[in-house]
Parts: sequence; C-alpha cells; structure tokens
Amino acid sequence: MILKHASDVPAEPVTKPGFSGFKARFLLTSDDGCPRYALRLMEIAPGGCTSFHNHREEHEMYFLEGEGVLRTEAGREDQVRAGDALLPMPCEFHQVRNTGDRTLKMICTVPLFPGMDGRGTTPCE
Repeated sequence: MILKHASDVPAEPVTKPGFSGFKARFLLTSDDGCPRYALRLMEIAPGGCTSFHNHREEHEMYFLEGEGVLRTEAGREDQVRAGDALLPMPCEFHQVRNTGDRTLKMICTVPLFPGMDGRGTTPCE
C-alpha cells in the first residue's frame, strides 16, 4: 500500500506546445506499481490552458477548485467549476482553460496502456 500527500509530490511544469501555466503532480503512476491507472493532480494558473488535443486514453477528471471553460471537438465551450466531473472519451478533442482568478485544480486519471507510465498519453492515429 502507498500513502502520499499531494504536497510531497512536486508540481512539474508541462511545456508541450499549446499548454501554458500548466503543472502536473503525478501522484500515483507505474513507478509506484500502479497496474492499470495513474492518478494525477493538474493545476492550471489563471489564464493558462491545455492544448486542444486528443489521445487514445479515456480520462476521468474531477474539478476540485477554481473555474474554467471546456472546449469540445463540437466547438462548444462549457463552463467547468469545482464539483464537476468530466469524461473525455478516447481520441475526443478537448481543451481546458482557466478563466478564473485562482488556480484551477483537477484530479485526472488515465489508464496505463502497455509501455506507458501515467505521465504522458498515446497519440491517436
């Protein structure tokens, strides 16, 4: 069994193209022995965002703090806030932007595909 506190896991800046003001705390990954899923805490600074991206992994997201906008592949922009849950399906384009004045925090899980560690995702072909 593994017990960690999120504050003991460093927030790592994500600098991939299209991301800004984005940090990830990789709470539980394959490095910890996770066999099927990774657990991450994502933090987006005010004005920051993810890229408009997709990947083969589904992922479950739960918003803990802050407020923002979810952009979908259908072109919609939906408000997200603390207490919202989101399920982007495999290869579904999505983007999250922080539109508030404090850090937008969300828990994000991804399945561990063969050879993946839970820090990255697998491109759609």
